Amino acid sequence: MPDSAPSHDTATPPEAGLTRESALMGVPVELVISVGRARPLIGELLKLRRDSVLTLDSRIEDPVEIFVGDRLIARGELQEMEGEPGKLGVRLIEVVDLAEGA
Repeated sequence: MPDSAPSHDTATPPEAGLTRESALMGVPVELVISVGRARPLIGELLKLRRDSVLTLDSRIEDPVEIFVGDRLIARGELQEMEGEPGKLGVRLIEVVDLAEGA
């Protein structure tokens, strides 16, 4: 029995003026801001309680690292947002050339 279903092109034409690149521009990306690392022993981790303090390998004045997934994309300085007490932001001081290693 012959297939009577109409033939359809599997490639959908882009909507008016919408390119693949412009469609991606609206996709949200989660950034991770790393302020430092701690390397406690497992025994120390098991003793952690509320108000415990983990010592990081960085200082307050050290730049933070900004990642998308596991890829470093920039470095910056933490700052309190003007007009929003207690809210943090990051002022970029270095942006990695994303074309390198692509």
